Amino acid sequence: MSDTPARLLNLLSLLQTPREWPGSELAERLGVSPRTIRRDIDRLRDLGYPVQATMGAVGGYRLVAGTAMPPLLLDDEEAVAIAVGLRAAAGHAVVGIEEASVRALGKLLQVLPGRLRHRVGTLNTATVPLLTGDGPTVDPEALTLLAGAVTNHERLRFAYRARDGAETRRNVEPERLVSTGRRWYLIGYDLDRDDWRLFRVDRITEPFATGARFTPRPLPAEDAAGFVASRLRRHSPTHTMVATVHRPAAEVDGWMPWTGDYELEPIDDHSCRLRSRADSLKWLAAGLLMLDCDFEVHEPPELREHLRTIADRADRAAPRGAEPGG
Repeated sequence: MSDTPARLLNLLSLLQTPREWPGSELAERLGVSPRTIRRDIDRLRDLGYPVQATMGAVGGYRLVAGTAMPPLLLDDEEAVAIAVGLRAAAGHAVVGIEEASVRALGKLLQVLPGRLRHRVGTLNTATVPLLTGDGPTVDPEALTLLAGAVTNHERLRFAYRARDGAETRRNVEPERLVSTGRRWYLIGYDLDRDDWRLFRVDRITEPFATGARFTPRPLPAEDAAGFVASRLRRHSPTHTMVATVHRPAAEVDGWMPWTGDYELEPIDDHSCRLRSRADSLKWLAAGLLMLDCDFEVHEPPELREHLRTIADRADRAAPRGAEPGG
């Protein structure tokens, strides 16, 4: 193999396999002499790839962890597997990696050959995930485009459907994507309204990156998560719950079945006062029931009534004294 750049890429691809390669085997694989392999290893080191050599009669080489990640060289099956996995992570809003998954998916799809993009699309068309949450579904293609515009500081145009169903066209400088676990939101500066806005991504259609770059503006909040939380409290009906939970505060704090705004105040060694806020009575009730302990709700009255409805429904489903299967 006389083409040095191609040979170096093939050598790097082999070294990325988690094993140690004897120099003679690398030379045989690439059709060159062991001396050429040694020179190529030196070239990779000069380029910043940490190739480690082991001593011995034969000697061997392997790629070790360095200060920066080298370009990954993937075969077709590996590339398709990673793309499908990233789509799943983005669509299911895995806590902590949602936006990173979207950014990585965008980079990967940008360089995938057409034949592999077709395979990824075919797999996603043919499979349907089982969604256990109550949040709306979001198109990963739209997320990928939005994430790219955020990263590149590129203005966006899109159609947006408001809560009342009104359709508008928006011209936005995108700042950040935020997942709340049930929904995705885009924070952006609306140029036509001269103000910051929060957009639900499932209500965005026809997103288009214009190519026009912008200088990011300072966000009117400490961070993106705080901005989303404050806007949701302002525009969504919020229920404030106060309850006594008969379980130690430390255990409740480690087993909160929902994420969000809550406070715990120990009462004694066996109980605590729980304060929480949510936009759904069903969400608050489900969280309390999942704590698997006794509790009393002090506020709001609507939550107590909702729990009575649940209790009546459960009693009808399994009446006291009824024979099993009767």
